[in-house]
Amino acid sequence: MTSLRALCLLTCLSLLPGCLFASITVPLDTDVTNTTLGAKTGEAYYHSILGLVAWGDAGTQAAAREGGIGTIRHMDQHQFMVLFGVYYKQTTIVYGD
Repeated sequence: MTSLRALCLLTCLSLLPGCLFASITVPLDTDVTNTTLGAKTGEAYYHSILGLVAWGDAGTQAAAREGGIGTIRHMDQHQFMVLFGVYYKQTTIVYGD
């Protein structure tokens, strides 16, 4: 019975990667082989606590405005999470001219 519990626990933990801490950046582009980043960078983000309260604007337009970008060439998304989402921050990063 103990080995069955251990197996269940390991299975559950394997389904929750980064449950204690995660800092991940992923591209928001489907054609990354022909990407040019541009001279400017802009970031916009939102925060969330316990999934109950959230504030901010992580939109593409807000990130472009913050970086003074008129033409977007590439976008990334960065996610930062602590303790099962007790604190969560999502950042949209745009590159362009």
